[in-house]
Amino acid sequence: MMLDQALDFISITAWVVAGIWTLFYIWRSLQQSGLSVTIRKLFSLRSLLVLFVLVCISLLSLSLVFIPPQEIGVVVSLISVDGYRDQPMRSGVHWIVPLAEQVHTYPIYWQTYSMSSSPMEGVVRGDDSISARTSDGQEVFIDCSVIFRIDTLQAVRIYIDWQSRYVDDFVRPVLRGVIRTKVSQYKVDEVNSFKRLDLERDLSKEVGTAFSDKGFILDRYILRNISFTREYSDSVEQKQVAYQEMTRTVYQAQQMKNIAEGQANKIRIEAGAEGEAIKIKANAQAQALQVISDVLVKNKDLLTYQYIDKLAPGVKVMLVPNSAPYLLPLPDMWKTEPATPTALPTSKESSISGTISPVYESIFTTPTPTPTITATPTP
Repeated sequence: MMLDQALDFISITAWVVAGIWTLFYIWRSLQQSGLSVTIRKLFSLRSLLVLFVLVCISLLSLSLVFIPPQEIGVVVSLISVDGYRDQPMRSGVHWIVPLAEQVHTYPIYWQTYSMSSSPMEGVVRGDDSISARTSDGQEVFIDCSVIFRIDTLQAVRIYIDWQSRYVDDFVRPVLRGVIRTKVSQYKVDEVNSFKRLDLERDLSKEVGTAFSDKGFILDRYILRNISFTREYSDSVEQKQVAYQEMTRTVYQAQQMKNIAEGQANKIRIEAGAEGEAIKIKANAQAQALQVISDVLVKNKDLLTYQYIDKLAPGVKVMLVPNSAPYLLPLPDMWKTEPATPTALPTSKESSISGTISPVYESIFTTPTPTPTITATPTP
């Protein structure tokens, strides 16, 4: 228990005990001595001494004031010229003039004042949100909170201006006025977009300036929520749904475009690879033919050798058209008389004639069961 509280308790208790004792003493004295004797006894020296002690205890209790650390005191004084002390009382024990001075305390801790649409939030029960209109005429509802405290150097001024009415008569009206003024400078689409941060920043600056002008310190302005009318909310929802549908359509179209481009790139790559392969194959064939040509220039009999090598080993007689030239240099290679040409029988539809090709002697010596015959229609 603090000293001033102890003194208050002692003073009250002493006065109650003295009053009870005085009543009992008066009642007993009236029964024994009468009224005149009782009055004389009440104003006796002993009674006056007891009264003086009680008054001293009361005056001591009234003159001793303790200010808690979270509060600051403003002294209203009858003996001061202006009716108050210029400097507020800080935390601690202080002396004042009993019956001539009185102390009014203010909290200096951070206070939070909220205005909300929720019935169970905020200082005022029920829907206490702030309605405002944007520059394009749309109505919005603002939920907000401010965290502030009293400037200790301005406590005397706050007492003079507001006494204990600063919340209802200053904080609340300032918030409503500043919010409505600032919201009217924004369009509804801006309030509902990234501009909300700019709005909160502007409100914090304006509210902070208004508070500091009246002796308050703003710690933070909190824009808790912005709500809109039912009609505007429905239109925004429909717009958002349409936008999402358009985004999905654009995404699907982009996916189809990417697939088509991928397939086109694949076909282009495959065609390029196939053309490159054909080009490489053609170059290889050209190089091979060039090598063969170079070899044939140096050795002409190589072609004859390849031709003979490709013939079937069992060929004994070859029949070619009589007008066809010999592919082999047979006159140089022929060592025996040529075989007698044999004419093939003709039919009603066509006649076939042929000439027996001379064959090398080595071929005649090779036994074969059946000669290979090549025939063509006579022109």
